[in-house]
Amino acid sequence: MSGDLYLANAQLVLPDQVVTGSVMIERGKISDIAEGDRVPTGAVDCAGDLIIPGLVDLHTDNVERHIEPRPKVDWPHLPALIAHDAELASTGITTVFDAMRVGSIHSGKGRYIDYARTLADELLAARAAGLFKISHFLHLRAEICSETLLDELAAFGPSDRVGIVSLMDHTPGQRQFRDLTALKTYVAKKRGMNDAEFAEHVEKLLRLQKRLGAKHEADAVKEARRLGAVLASHDDTTADHVATSAGNGVGFAEFPTTVAAAEACRTHGIAVMMGAPNLIRGGSHSGNVAAEVLARSDLLDIVSSDYVPSALLLSAFRLADIWDDLPRAIATVTSSPAKAVRLHDRGALKTGLRGDVLRVRKIDQTPLLRGVWSQGNKVG
Repeated sequence: MSGDLYLANAQLVLPDQVVTGSVMIERGKISDIAEGDRVPTGAVDCAGDLIIPGLVDLHTDNVERHIEPRPKVDWPHLPALIAHDAELASTGITTVFDAMRVGSIHSGKGRYIDYARTLADELLAARAAGLFKISHFLHLRAEICSETLLDELAAFGPSDRVGIVSLMDHTPGQRQFRDLTALKTYVAKKRGMNDAEFAEHVEKLLRLQKRLGAKHEADAVKEARRLGAVLASHDDTTADHVATSAGNGVGFAEFPTTVAAAEACRTHGIAVMMGAPNLIRGGSHSGNVAAEVLARSDLLDIVSSDYVPSALLLSAFRLADIWDDLPRAIATVTSSPAKAVRLHDRGALKTGLRGDVLRVRKIDQTPLLRGVWSQGNKVG
């Protein structure tokens, strides 16, 4: 249900400036924005706190963490989804594209079993029943180096409202895992592999890529069009990777691994997205390019939470310090991601848009979230 809300005496982060003013939300939409520090009867006195749009998160692995809190530990899906939703709301995320892997490996110790269709059914049912605090869409992570990608994609249709299909290729020795040491640290620890099992896993993935990689990529692009989804690339490393992405019709690039790839994205008009944890930590956990390097080179457009929901808000304020431009920084987690996935009803403080807003107080360099509203209803 849509709510009414009146926030006054606040610092409003508008698309191109910060002003003292008030924002009124009626029936779930922003109905008025006014300048001045007056606090009318019935309004909430924000005492100079910042009001910004609700965060739009295009890539989070958080739902997978909730359904499998530890390796090989399956958690009941509905309570996992409800907990995931509440966690995101508590961090200021009001629109999320829940990333689910499609493309599985059914043999060996490094196996991954398909789960996306079942989980998506439960998520969509929960959304239809009004169980969520925030707005959820589907993001299918199409794993090129797999055995069952096309069968799993075929199980989805336009009625599922899949928002994003991203082309993932985790074949060892390239893209994210050019450094096999980083891959071993990630996979062997997670799956409990010894050296021989890891070597066998790598060889199996290389064979899969050689046999199915080209077909999987071409058909996944077609499936994204069938589903009406925005196509994203993942871990582009070279200018050639980006040229292929552009030819496929990619709308934005998730986590390019080099400056050269990010520069090529600029040339092709592809938006660049990086992960908030990379920005906060000061570097990539896989040894790839640091998000801050791209930010300082004017090569960063969108930030996602990736694997730490609370990092998204924090990253925007980190960018504000780097750029000395709060509206530009806030846009990387609000209007820019909304635009990338063709959501034109949210992402900015403008009349007529959804009443998804956050109240934030800055404590030194840390944003303190003091209120979260989705369509005017308080959810955090």
